[in-house]
Amino acid sequence: MHVDYPWATSPLIVSAPMAKVAMPKLAVAVSKAGGLGFIAAGYHSDHLEDLLEEAEYLLQEGTAETPIENEEGSPKFLPVGVGFITWSASLEKALPSFSRYCPAAVWLFAPPQCFRDLIPWVTHIREATACRTKIWVQVGSVSDAVEVVEAIDPDVIVVQGIDAGGHSLARGASIISLVPEVKDKLQQLRPFPHKQIDIFAAGGISDSRSVAAAVALGARGCVLGTRFLASPESLLAHGYQKALLDASDGGISTVRTKIYDKVRDIHGWPEGYDGRGLVNRTFTDHVNGLSEVRNRELYREELNRGGEGYGVNGRLTTYAGTGVGLIREVIPAGDIVKSLREGASSLLHGQNHVSKL
Repeated sequence: MHVDYPWATSPLIVSAPMAKVAMPKLAVAVSKAGGLGFIAAGYHSDHLEDLLEEAEYLLQEGTAETPIENEEGSPKFLPVGVGFITWSASLEKALPSFSRYCPAAVWLFAPPQCFRDLIPWVTHIREATACRTKIWVQVGSVSDAVEVVEAIDPDVIVVQGIDAGGHSLARGASIISLVPEVKDKLQQLRPFPHKQIDIFAAGGISDSRSVAAAVALGARGCVLGTRFLASPESLLAHGYQKALLDASDGGISTVRTKIYDKVRDIHGWPEGYDGRGLVNRTFTDHVNGLSEVRNRELYREELNRGGEGYGVNGRLTTYAGTGVGLIREVIPAGDIVKSLREGASSLLHGQNHVSKL
């Protein structure tokens, strides 16, 4: 992977393209620390070029560890990725940005019907970037991984376990069983592949011990979302961060549900998806029979309280994975990357062993 991401260090720590949260500041901080940061194009692609332009500016500040490559007549290569929620994002609106910028990777998530829906995305992005932009696809099951490989031949499969925060498959397994089973299945499908498809683990990973465990299971690196929410670079309300730090026992304090989308009038997620977030009054009132209409009204009223609307007694959505109980402080994203990498390397290989990818 060093050829694809020459600035990065193993094990590769990746920040997830969390919609409305993972903006250029977070992505660049992660990449500058030897990881790979993803910018969230999210539900739409309207301002993608502006986001990539901001990333270019931030990358040029300070250290030159993550240089921007610019061959004459070619798009500028940026050492960050971009993530799309493909059931709602527009390929047509996104493509013009690739004539100017070539992100290191594109993360495709949640196609409208099946993974063959991603064929136009993959075809056009590879054409626009001469295959320099690597294709990452998120899956949550072994069958999804098989379908993706057969449909679009991605460069990376992000195997997301049921412990993940935010949106993912409502039914699934943890990475403990999912990562090795996907890896074994792909080996059966393609015992002599013309290229290696790397597996990255996601879901419930919050510290160096879980990174080391995922690598031992067969992952090339790890994707973290919730851990990076507790960084100053994330675009997050103070009340949201406080709720994360206050939470413990993530398997109990978080829940998978669709109610957090419904009260925010977010509709269109494909069948089989829901989201994991901290339990709060929106959820408990829903369970106790409060109507969806009234719940939505109360949610909108809570928005006026700003940061005070988060937490167990609040109503505002606080997406988080089951690893939230391991997060105890807000620290810079770059420090998160370095501490996770160094800690995992120590566990896997012995003290002070850090290698280039």
